[in-house]
Amino acid sequence: MTPHSSRHLTELEMHEIIPFLIKHGYTVLFLWVFAETIGLPLPSSPLFVTVGALAGMGHMYLPACIGLGVFAALLSDVMWYYMGRRDGRRILSWLCRISLTPDFCVRRTELLFARYGERTLLVTKFIPGLSAVTTPFAGIIRMRLARFLLFDILGAIIWVGSLTGLGYVFSEQLDYALIYAMRFGNTLFIFLAGALAIYLFRKYALRRRFLRQLFNARITPVQLKQKIDSGEDVLILDVRHALDIEADPYSIPGALHLPLESLKQHPDVPLDREVVLYCTCPSEASSARVAMLLLRHGVVMVRPLAGGFNAWRDHGYPVELLDSNMRSK
Repeated sequence: MTPHSSRHLTELEMHEIIPFLIKHGYTVLFLWVFAETIGLPLPSSPLFVTVGALAGMGHMYLPACIGLGVFAALLSDVMWYYMGRRDGRRILSWLCRISLTPDFCVRRTELLFARYGERTLLVTKFIPGLSAVTTPFAGIIRMRLARFLLFDILGAIIWVGSLTGLGYVFSEQLDYALIYAMRFGNTLFIFLAGALAIYLFRKYALRRRFLRQLFNARITPVQLKQKIDSGEDVLILDVRHALDIEADPYSIPGALHLPLESLKQHPDVPLDREVVLYCTCPSEASSARVAMLLLRHGVVMVRPLAGGFNAWRDHGYPVELLDSNMRSK
């Protein structure tokens, strides 16, 4: 430890947080990482950088910090993986209902898995909101446990190692930064807290408006069943992602599979028919996005199915097994 660091630490130790981390850093690290990867909104990145800096100052052991962080992440990830295999869709639904961006949650994970496969696990821990969704989704699509563990452990090592290593390398510079941050701590805290409050309020307001518009337009499974039984000319579109179909290869009888990504390229939907959309996303988020896309193309009679495909099946209404081609018209 350099003389500069010793002098700075004497000043830093007047602050409550640093001595606490020096004394209980390993316990805090394990519990914090486990809490974030379990789904709580507790970003671990600042903590990784801080414990890495403390390791650079000689107060913590860097390999132990990395190993403990990886173990905490793996513990919760394996739990989510098995929960995904057993009851994945309901787990994802619950996770996304507590998210500020429910339409982002499942769909973005599906797109990443469809494009990159297991390699998705290498980077999702760096993306807020996706880490807790990716691991149960791996269980839903029946990823082999050995492959899951390999890529999940590598992803955790990259995540924890890069951020703690960053703190370790720049520990002396971070030492100075912490001193100045403490001197202006109250002002900085008030500013950051205010900015966060404004951001959360804006997200909440946008979500409430989104859900209100969606609620006013949607159709219930009972209403859709009545229309089908009475012979009304209703076009039913299954806008689930291909990975959803692979995990659950059933649909409402007569529905056409036309996911959002295909619809953006080929928005050829009749203008003179009522269109009902369904997905498996919480709050029918993907259906709502497709509905807005169709409205922009002149299709005015568009209604998302309330509760999506899961609600249709929960009513005990008939479903049909999809063939391997999943043809769309």
